[in-house]
Amino acid sequence: MAGGARPDGPGPRPALDRDPGLQPERTRLAWRRTTLSATAMAALAGRQLLESDAPGAVEAVLAGLMGLLWLAFVILAHRRMRAMTAGRPPGLPPRTALLLVACTLALALCGAVVLVRPGH
Repeated sequence: MAGGARPDGPGPRPALDRDPGLQPERTRLAWRRTTLSATAMAALAGRQLLESDAPGAVEAVLAGLMGLLWLAFVILAHRRMRAMTAGRPPGLPPRTALLLVACTLALALCGAVVLVRPGH
């Protein structure tokens, strides 16, 4: 229909409410899977760090940093999951998206450091 004409006559189309369907539920479940994956990775990497022969200050600091990054990620993800329960969920704010990406990348970097550490 050209120019936004209504199928039942001339004039603009009325604003339609968005039917969210199952999309918010799928998104909420995806956030839960991602949070579970981050939890498993942080726990396994922390265990690897702290079970070394003689964990030193570097291992303790890295384990603490991973714990803080994990906690920040879980808090941000939980807020997003709660927002998805709304009938019309808001978009992901850019600041929150940036923080989530930063936490994910930092956790991945910490995990890589754990894997390539000498002596393991």
